[in-house]
Amino acid sequence: MNALPVTGLVLSGGGARAAYQVGVLQAIAGLRREQAPAERHNPFPVIVGTSAGAINAAALACGADDFDATIGSLAATWGAMHAAQVYRADAWGVARTGARWLSLFSVGWAFARWKRARPKSLLDNSPLAELLDRLVPLERLPALMQAGHLQALAITASDYSSGEHVTFYDSIGHCAPWTRSQRLALRSPISHAHLLASSAIPFVFPAVALPLAGRTQYFGDGSMRQVAPISPAVHLGAQRIVVVGAGRLHEPGVARPVAGGYPSLAQIAGHALSSIFLDALAVDIERLRRINSTLALLPPEARERTPLRPIELLVVSPSQRLDDIAARHVQALPAPVRAMLRATGVHGDADAALPTAGGGAALASYLLFERDYTRELMALGAADVMARREEVLKFFGWPANAATTQRDAGVAGASAPA
Repeated sequence: MNALPVTGLVLSGGGARAAYQVGVLQAIAGLRREQAPAERHNPFPVIVGTSAGAINAAALACGADDFDATIGSLAATWGAMHAAQVYRADAWGVARTGARWLSLFSVGWAFARWKRARPKSLLDNSPLAELLDRLVPLERLPALMQAGHLQALAITASDYSSGEHVTFYDSIGHCAPWTRSQRLALRSPISHAHLLASSAIPFVFPAVALPLAGRTQYFGDGSMRQVAPISPAVHLGAQRIVVVGAGRLHEPGVARPVAGGYPSLAQIAGHALSSIFLDALAVDIERLRRINSTLALLPPEARERTPLRPIELLVVSPSQRLDDIAARHVQALPAPVRAMLRATGVHGDADAALPTAGGGAALASYLLFERDYTRELMALGAADVMARREEVLKFFGWPANAATTQRDAGVAGASAPA
């Protein structure tokens, strides 16, 4: 019997949008239990994550010996999420960072000489460190790798000092570090500091100090300047890859009402964050598919002479606009955070069927660590997988159970409109 191909999992960034990834993984785990109950191994020996996706990736890696239970734990955490678990959402905490940060735009000249008056970020994410202590037991990684439950974990971050994009990875066996233009890989034990650095959304969360080449460098969100988010999984030995995005790839291109006038600070910031988190992934997917198509045109002997190899790809991304979902949940944010964001132009409308494009919901969609929003994203992720059920089963090589297929067809038929 041929060995299963090494499957990699790539989880992109996106702040609170990363809840969508958990719904996708829940549905994949459910399909495996139904269609391939005998398979108990971790389906993703190579796991790669960036930003909030890095936290999900590390949590999965730390529970690689019991994939289903780990998915359950992640789902329980995201399903009960509150903003205060990720950043200071109380009035004093917001005043010490965000309110002061915004005020410095207008009166900063008066306080420039006092460094204490220069906040490092819009929000204080110190509560996230406590959440990571409970959710991500990194001390388990060495034993899990030695036992064969995991082949590699990679976390990416962006070096503010050098401008380089750095992939920190830990793996079993030999995997030489790689260097490309403006990006490099460094073999290193993964720590919670790496996760905080990778998820430090620019301007929103503070940079994190990490050692690099004998010096202390400051790092921010790994999605910045990330030109090849799929590349680490390939370098670490993945032969087929599941990519879970957090927007744009499959979102409907329906025109929305556009608010008139000059764009708000929130609208501009949301657009910038969407470019940072989403655009590079779409380009890299297109690049990989183009390489696959080119390799398919080569005769077998020519393919043997090239170091390139085709990579089977399964891409799952939201079928709905997450900005619009966020607009319906802005009121769930704690009052101090809501007031601060309102000053930048964020507003939501829970009753609007089609929110306006200028309401700043894009910015809110990254910061809405509130359970009503995260649960809706998880449900969307699960639904998107089930809508492509046969494709997912084929990718993993899980034979469709006839009884389950008939049951699903019956449910679909019963719910179809007359």
